[in-house]
Amino acid sequence: MKYLPLAAGFCAIASSAIAETPVLTVYTYDSFVSDWGPGPAVEAAFEETCGCDLKFVGAGDGAALLARVRLEGEHTKADVVLGLDTNLTETARETGLFAPHGVSVELDLPVAWGDDLFLPYDWGYFAFVYKRDELTEVPRNFKELATSDLKIVIQDPRSSTPGLGLLMWVKAAYGDEAPAIWDSLADNIVTVTKGWSESYGMFLEGEADMVLSYTTSPIYHLIAEEDAGKEAAAFDEGHYLQIEVAGKIATTDQPELADQFMAFMVSDKFQTIIPTTNWMMPAKMPKAGLPRGFEVLVVPQISLTTEPDQVVETRNKALEEWLNALSK
Repeated sequence: MKYLPLAAGFCAIASSAIAETPVLTVYTYDSFVSDWGPGPAVEAAFEETCGCDLKFVGAGDGAALLARVRLEGEHTKADVVLGLDTNLTETARETGLFAPHGVSVELDLPVAWGDDLFLPYDWGYFAFVYKRDELTEVPRNFKELATSDLKIVIQDPRSSTPGLGLLMWVKAAYGDEAPAIWDSLADNIVTVTKGWSESYGMFLEGEADMVLSYTTSPIYHLIAEEDAGKEAAAFDEGHYLQIEVAGKIATTDQPELADQFMAFMVSDKFQTIIPTTNWMMPAKMPKAGLPRGFEVLVVPQISLTTEPDQVVETRNKALEEWLNALSK
């Protein structure tokens, strides 16, 4: 019995130490924090150096992520938001919830980058993925896809960044013809899922001929599963570029940790994790380069983007056209 006070004292000290460990909360999309996503490896790598507890919180897909942060406002529990993209950054900027990231680094992107609020961590091109042994006539553009009998699954642009990217892709490629493209595509669409994971799972289960994903998606099957049977269709009108970014919340109570994480995000250790977990191109090329298998990547002949100051207007118009077509 005489040892109990001493033991209790040690417990109190231990409890105090645990309580004082700072927590950095990062909101991100669900696939990032999945067992096969980058989250676990990033968490372990960052915690080796930060003396903190890195806590990832999955919040659906990218568009749903922004919606949650906007709803929570200045009282959000997030310190960093990771998983927005260039179709959402202007809307995110208008919230006033983000602070400058303060990171100065030369990035390896297909376009110049000078945004002081949002820092890229990866990038890629949207594409429709198919199974080689099940599709003999592969569409070369949206018009051929629309006139085919192929069934596709896509994601909802109101909750998913790939879903929104598809709308911007069609709009960038066809402009005023976009409504007609959607009218023609409507009967090809099996379903519209809330996020990417659901639709890709449906495709793998054989519920559709093609799925909206990325040119890098087949590389996952090649490297992780030694399966060369998946391919991204190369569209001759070009492919839309997605750059994924993170931003620091202005009201964070862990500003130094948030700054440390933002800098870590473009470090070699973080960027080395991205290609074979998030299956995207790194924003800063790792010193070791890309893993073997990326050399067979489909490279778009035309890179489609939307000027930052036109994104919000274009996005709203494209969403209206999409909703009109699918409601008929």
